[in-house]
Order: sequence, then C-alpha cells, then structure tokens
Amino acid sequence: MTTKIVADDSGGRASRLYRQGNEWFCSTSLKSDIAIEVEGTLFHLHKFPLISKCGKIARIIKALQDAKDDVHTLLNGCPAGSDGFLIAARFCYENKVMLKPENILLVYLVADFLEMTEEYSEDNLLMQAESFIHRVILRSWNDCISALQNSQNYILEAENLAIVQKCLNAVSQMACLDPSLVRKPIMYGNLQSPGGSILWNGINTGARINSSLSDWWFEDISVLSFPVFKKFIETINTRGIRSLNLSGALMFYAMKHFPGLDRWQNRQGARRVGSLSIDSAAVDQKILIESIVELLPENKGKSYCRFLLGLLCLAMILGVDRSCRDSLERKIGMQLELVTLDRLFIPNFSDSDHLYDTDCIERIIRIFLSFHSPKITPFSASSSYPVIPRSSTILDKATKLIDDYLAEVASDVNLKPEKMQSLLEIFPEYLRKLDDGIYRALDIYFKEHPQLQENEREKLYRVINFRKLSTDACIHASQNKSLPLRAVLQVLFSEQQQLRSTLSKLNLITHNEDNMIANANEIAGEFIQREGWVAVARENQYLRVDMERMQSKVRELENHFMIIKKYMGRFSRRSISR
Repeated sequence: MTTKIVADDSGGRASRLYRQGNEWFCSTSLKSDIAIEVEGTLFHLHKFPLISKCGKIARIIKALQDAKDDVHTLLNGCPAGSDGFLIAARFCYENKVMLKPENILLVYLVADFLEMTEEYSEDNLLMQAESFIHRVILRSWNDCISALQNSQNYILEAENLAIVQKCLNAVSQMACLDPSLVRKPIMYGNLQSPGGSILWNGINTGARINSSLSDWWFEDISVLSFPVFKKFIETINTRGIRSLNLSGALMFYAMKHFPGLDRWQNRQGARRVGSLSIDSAAVDQKILIESIVELLPENKGKSYCRFLLGLLCLAMILGVDRSCRDSLERKIGMQLELVTLDRLFIPNFSDSDHLYDTDCIERIIRIFLSFHSPKITPFSASSSYPVIPRSSTILDKATKLIDDYLAEVASDVNLKPEKMQSLLEIFPEYLRKLDDGIYRALDIYFKEHPQLQENEREKLYRVINFRKLSTDACIHASQNKSLPLRAVLQVLFSEQQQLRSTLSKLNLITHNEDNMIANANEIAGEFIQREGWVAVARENQYLRVDMERMQSKVRELENHFMIIKKYMGRFSRRSISR
C-alpha cells in the first residue's frame, strides 16, 4: 500500500486514534494486544501495524515473544515524548503524515528513533521525511529557518543527525548569497561546485558566492535558540564569511536577547547604574554571554567597540567567568583609540566606594600599550622629545581619550590619591607630546579633594613633566593656588629655560642670514611641538619682531622669579628666627 503525504491537517479521513484522559485508543473492532507507555501516556495499540513499519518496536515485541499475548512496554527517549510517538502511530494506522516546515525535523527524528526505514516497509516514514526535506525545505530560506526554529526543543537529540547539518549548511550557504537569489529554486544540497561557483539545478552558472557585507539575514537567524544559532555560526564560519558579517550577526543576536545591553548602548543612560539591570530570560544569561564571547571574531570598528564595552558591563553584572572578561578586555584594548569617552565610564560593581571601575580601564590601557609600545623608540639621538612612530595617530587619539577620562574620574570624591597616581602613571610619559591633560586632571582632582595633605599633592605633581606643558598651561599653573609652591617654581623655571633656549636660537638665525630659512624651518618644527608658542616666520623682519616680544616675556618672567625668590628668602629667615 502506498502511503499518502499531506501538507497540512485539512482533508483525509477521520483519525482512527482517539484520546480518553491520558490514554490513546484505536477505533477498530480488534482488541488491543500491546500497550506502549511514553512519558506517562498509554497507547493501547496492535502489534502488526507497528512491527510492519517500526524496527525498534519489532525488536521489543520479539524480545517479549514468550510473554503473554497482551504486552505492556515502556518506551524511553522518544523525541518530543508522547507527541512524537503519536506521529508515528498515526502513520502506522492511517497511512498518512502531515509534513510541513514546522514539524518536518521532528517527524524525521521520530522516524529515525523508531527505525521506520525501507527495510520494514516500502515508502516508509523516514524516507518520506528525508525526501520532503530535500525537495522542499532545503530550497527555501523561510522553510529552512522555520524547520530549525521548531526543532529547538529537541536539538540535543538531533545535533548528530546528518539532516540537521544539511539544513544548517543550506541556511549558511544562502546567507552568503545575494538576497534576491534566496527564494529561487536553487539546489542548496549541491550548491557549490568544486571550483567555488554557484550551481543552478546542478548547472554551473559561473557566478561566485557573494562575500560582501550583508545583514539581511540577521533578523531571521536571531529567532533561533542559542544551541542552533551557535551551530549556524560555526557552520557559516567554515565557509570563510567576512568577520564583519560574523560579528554583525552576533551583535544583533546579543542585542535581541539582552535588553540590558541595548540600554547600556544608549548614550544618555550609559552612566546610570540603575538602567543596566537586565530582564530575566528562559536561558541562563551567564552561560549565554560566555558562549557569545567565545564566538566573537577579532574585529575592529567603533560600533563593534561600543558593543564590546556594553557586553563587558553586562558580564560584570552577571559575574561571568574571569577568562570571559579577560577576552572582552583584550578585544577592547586592541582598539582603544576607537572608544568614545562615555563608553569608558563602567560603573563599579565591587565593594569599593569608587564611582567607576578604574581597575578595568587600567587593564585595558595595559593591553593597548602591549600592542603599540614595542614599536616606539622613546628618545632620538639629537632631541629629548619622543620619536614619532608610524602609529602616532593611534597614540594621539588614545592619549587624548585617556586624558579626558582622567579629568572625568578626578571629580570622584572617593578616589584615593594612590589610585589617582596609578591612573596618571599607567600611560608612559615618553608617549605623550604634552602633559597638559594630566595637569588638567590633577587640577580638577585637587579642587574636589581639598583635604589632601601638602606631601600628597607634591607626590602627585611629580608625575608631570613641566617641560612638556604648553605656554597656556604654564601660565595657568603659575597662577594656580592649589599647586604646591615647589611645583610653581618648577613651572616658572621650566618656562624660563624654554624661552631662553628659543631666544638664543633666534639670535643665531639673525646673525647668519645665509642659513636663516633652513634654521627657521627647524625651529618652527620645535615650536609646533610646543603648542601655544609664538609662530616663527621665515622672513628676517618677522623673526626680529618675534624676538623682541619674547625678550619682553623673559624679562617679565624673570621679575616674577625674583619676587618669588625674595619671598622664599623672607620665609626662610622667619623660620630661623623662630
């Protein structure tokens, strides 16, 4: 007898199986001679319809052939339990099965579990299910996604079956194609020729798989449970998909399944710890976030960096494994120059009273330096300034970011001097062109921490190289009342030395007209490094005007220095007289 396949529940004769309470019966005149119990549900059936199509049931009955006529057996491990066994029972009695994308993998699993192969019956259920998958499911993106989505509850039983991997192969292959081709009847089971070109019904088209960035499939894939999604990512990764596509799919999936991550990515709510609480989910979010991190590729980009920082924040909230956080910090540290300032304000979730998690940022900065510091020679043979490396743009961006971060965290009233000093020293001094940023951070820190002792202030100010302050910063420092007196003297002395050195070079230029332009260019380069100083022109008349202005500035500074020196002398005599 040929078995009939129907695409839905409509049509066909009335079912021979009916339910009473927690038991199933067959509406025939013959008395049931076998009772099969599946997860607490009893099926009162007949031996012959079952053994004629189910190899597993046939072996069970054969093993019990010496027992009584009425057999009661327990069937364990059936996919989807009693619902799965009901599919097979209806097929055995009614010679029909409802095949559709929503249930096809379950039907295949049940048929495989019960060994419903051609060995026991022609056109048996397993063959019909496999044929339907190849003829219908593997040709359609929507049907394939629907089949995988509805297999999520029993994916553990299905993960070793070749047919599930075929579905994953088809979906991953389609994701690499132009979306306009996905709904066409391509033979995805044999899509790619050995040469890498696309096959159309087995015919080589000469077209190549499109590896360009395309996110049309992100939304559809995000409906899959993580075990299925993970298998898809692993499958598509073997096809050499671009890391941008891979990271994009993971970002989309994480954003959909972590509502707290979406709020963390909101700029306005980035600093509000209360907004970082995450909704409960059916899956263990701690395991989920650790698994996602394992799949993340080595990729760079501003949006990707924002995503990583948001993921790191959630990882801290969830208390994930240390290795998971280390992996995220490493991926962020590799591209620190792409981070925006507001993303660095990671709230402190430890017992410390600090507002922000500065320890985490220190680790990220160290990782960044481990990638860039070896490429840098601190000093040249002819200058005390650092040699500008090829990655100077990256270093400049990172330096500005760190300096801005220092200025922000300096306002934390609970930030201890030891921690502030650690933050100031984390970035090597020779990598900075100017120390204006750390001076600004210290100025803010002293204003927010007026209770600091003089020795604590002096210790912090030793971090600054006063020779690398711009003119504007020097002027501000010389008038800064929060600065220790010794620091003020250092600022004035440093500025006087710089101006004297510049004036001597300018005087040398004016006495040597032949070499004036060449020397002026050399001096101009030094002036550019000392932002805020007077510009040097090539013409002699402009150089003379600039020299006069600088001489006036030197005299003014010398007067300030003499006044301070007299003040120090009076202060010393008073101390002695006492």
